[in-house]
Amino acid sequence: MPHDGRARTGVSEPRAREADAADTGSPPPVPEAVTSERALTFVGAALTAVYLPGAGNQELRLVETAGGARCEYGLPDRLPLSGDSPAAHTFRTGRPLWLTSEALASYSTGGPTPPRPETSLAALPLGTERGRLGCLVVVGDSADGFEAEQRRFLEQYADAVLAVLRTGTGRPAPSRLLSPALRSLCVGSFVITPDTGLIEADETLLELAGITPDDFDGKADTLLAHALPEDMHALMSVLEPSTQTVGRRELEFRVRRPTGEMRWLSLSCQVAAGCDGRPEQVLGVVTATSVLRQSADDVSRIQWLTAALDDAVTVRDVSRVVVTALGEPLGADRVALAELQDDRLAVTVLDPPEPAAWPQWWRSEWRSEWPDAPVSALPTLQMALRDGRMDLWSAGAALEPGLAGIGAGGLAVLPLPAKGWVAGVCLVGWDQPHEFVPEERFLLTATAALVGQALKRARAHDAEQELATMLQRSLLPRRLPELPGGTAVARYLPAKRGLQVGGDWYDVIALSEDRVALVIGDVQGHSAGAATIMGQMRTAIRAYAVEGHPPDVVVSHANRLLVGMETDLFATCCYAELDMEEGNALFVRAGHLAPLLRHPDGRTEEVQVEGGLPLGILADAEFPMTTCALAPGTVIVMVTDGLVEAVDLPLDEGMDRTRTALAGADPADPGEMADELLGELDPREDDVALLLLRYDGMKTRPIRAGWAVWRLPDAVMHARRFTARALRRWKVEEVTDAALLVVSELVTNGLVHTQGPVRVDLMLRGDRVRVSVSDCSPRSPAKPVIVDWDATGGRGLLLVEAMSESFGSVPVAGGKQVWSELVVPHCDQAHVDSGPRTQRRGLP
Repeated sequence: MPHDGRARTGVSEPRAREADAADTGSPPPVPEAVTSERALTFVGAALTAVYLPGAGNQELRLVETAGGARCEYGLPDRLPLSGDSPAAHTFRTGRPLWLTSEALASYSTGGPTPPRPETSLAALPLGTERGRLGCLVVVGDSADGFEAEQRRFLEQYADAVLAVLRTGTGRPAPSRLLSPALRSLCVGSFVITPDTGLIEADETLLELAGITPDDFDGKADTLLAHALPEDMHALMSVLEPSTQTVGRRELEFRVRRPTGEMRWLSLSCQVAAGCDGRPEQVLGVVTATSVLRQSADDVSRIQWLTAALDDAVTVRDVSRVVVTALGEPLGADRVALAELQDDRLAVTVLDPPEPAAWPQWWRSEWRSEWPDAPVSALPTLQMALRDGRMDLWSAGAALEPGLAGIGAGGLAVLPLPAKGWVAGVCLVGWDQPHEFVPEERFLLTATAALVGQALKRARAHDAEQELATMLQRSLLPRRLPELPGGTAVARYLPAKRGLQVGGDWYDVIALSEDRVALVIGDVQGHSAGAATIMGQMRTAIRAYAVEGHPPDVVVSHANRLLVGMETDLFATCCYAELDMEEGNALFVRAGHLAPLLRHPDGRTEEVQVEGGLPLGILADAEFPMTTCALAPGTVIVMVTDGLVEAVDLPLDEGMDRTRTALAGADPADPGEMADELLGELDPREDDVALLLLRYDGMKTRPIRAGWAVWRLPDAVMHARRFTARALRRWKVEEVTDAALLVVSELVTNGLVHTQGPVRVDLMLRGDRVRVSVSDCSPRSPAKPVIVDWDATGGRGLLLVEAMSESFGSVPVAGGKQVWSELVVPHCDQAHVDSGPRTQRRGLP
């Protein structure tokens, strides 16, 4: 762990005078400032400070310090963001700075004033590229800077400070950051007086050992009683140090908590001698093994590795454990872990991660985040994987270019066996000549066996989650359509248990230029079966909606389909059809939660939609429609029950909470609004779907005219006359010839090839005229494949397509609609007749 240093421990003298009090009750609590200073002293930190952006984000402002006296080091209160200071540089770039005393001298501002030759400095960013909230500055007590283990601890400390800082997002920053952050890392501290057997322990240390403050009497024996007998000898050497043990010591030990759980703890202590050279105090810190460096003892290392791999779920988790277990304990300069996938090696972790630290050949294979290369390109690895035995290459060994430079001083190649086959390979390299002692060989062999099994298990977990994610993404919309007159956003969060795939779904269906359908639903359960039914229901509802059926018919058809599937699962859904031009909405609810509205003035309400049975219960169930008028600026929110209901959250309370969040959200950004409605949902018992639409109203309202075609010999002539009159009234005569040709061809096809009514609809929006002809045949018109001189027909659709900007056919209720769009050159919408927006001619 960190280097020596007790010069600025600032630890209060143990309360030997309170020995009698220890027998009668709990000793008084240790001040938090004292415990924080003890812990930071052991990572070489003399002073820790937090800088946050000031008003206008033009400067960094010092908000809190911990450790030594701030006036002693003279850190400035304010630092310009554009200036030459370590804190400003780190805030701008997002990269930490580790400065020795010599490197610190090159910075004109931001360091201790006046400069000290024995002082180093670290600056760590608080945040990521998406947003940095400040900077953590640590003044070190060594001119050589911070050691690797100290850096790792300070990086964790910076993450903890960031977590505390983020709890105040949207509110004033917390008044204290450093102490709560250190407390969240569970670092305990103590002071032992060997002559009296008394120990001054803080609450964190007691919690790690499983002792409540009320049960602690201030005696070291009380703490020792919780340690395992096998570790008692090492702990007694700390409690009763000899004159030969004065200095720094580190060890690992185990404690048995009252629940029966065994916990590994790391202890780092400094034995201080008195005037006579005898041990006078033992000052130290204790933490869980994930924070401080583990012991070099082989048995304890393997025990720790076994426990750590048991907690590792993903391949990345396993990789991080391997780096921790091998990198620092063996003094290795490089550690690489790669999975064997067919005949290729896919690297999962590199330490260090910088490409410059690895051979040029590796950089040439850097296809994505890590290198990916065929096994045949690395004969040494191919041989090790085939034999399944560890290979140790000493300094100066001749290796192929793919391995040269990884371990110039020594290279360990560890195949990772897993139940009869090899799951991957681990490479450990040293720059300086390295001797492989027997203890290291034992550690490497045992590590390879444990990691291979863990890697195989983690790979299976990752594949399962990847399959679930791919399934869920394939069943939900990849993207939502752009809507005229509104903006829709959606969110989906899988459940945090099981396969992480569920039955919640949503969809936004553009029915026409001015109509859109919103649907959200939930199939019972969250499993692969529920996801399959969900995909079928979403596809069915979309198909029924695109056919032009009204909302109640769409939901009724979906209900009959689910009943016919003979599944044990049922589904709920809420369907809405919006007229974006008129601002009307039709809602249908099948056992689902009612939608929420946020009015332009900020009021929220739950739409009282008359509900029906869930889908799949009764084939003849009825689903009544409810009408609602929308004003521009209204936000529609549709959710599933995973957002508003949980074991500890009643439905009514969840809906009220969502309405409150909806009222306080800013509708200017629908995406951010959806994120605020989700809030903090971890851990989730159920999957969550949310669909939100902000209705803005149509900026350009179309003009329409319609004509019911009579089945008479001169029907086409009347349709052409109606079209010419409408275009002349709209002052867009430029497209009259093209429009008359389109009308002639499409109306003729409708009269000749279909039975029943035929209708012509014209619409002008902006600089486009849309001609639509509807008939009662569901068959789409087919263009001829070959048109020769002997053909008597088939050229009409080719002419229509040639004259149109766009052309197509869509199904509608009871038939189809063939449409053509024509561009009006130099169209001036202001000159269009301001008469009725919709004109209808002919028989209904």
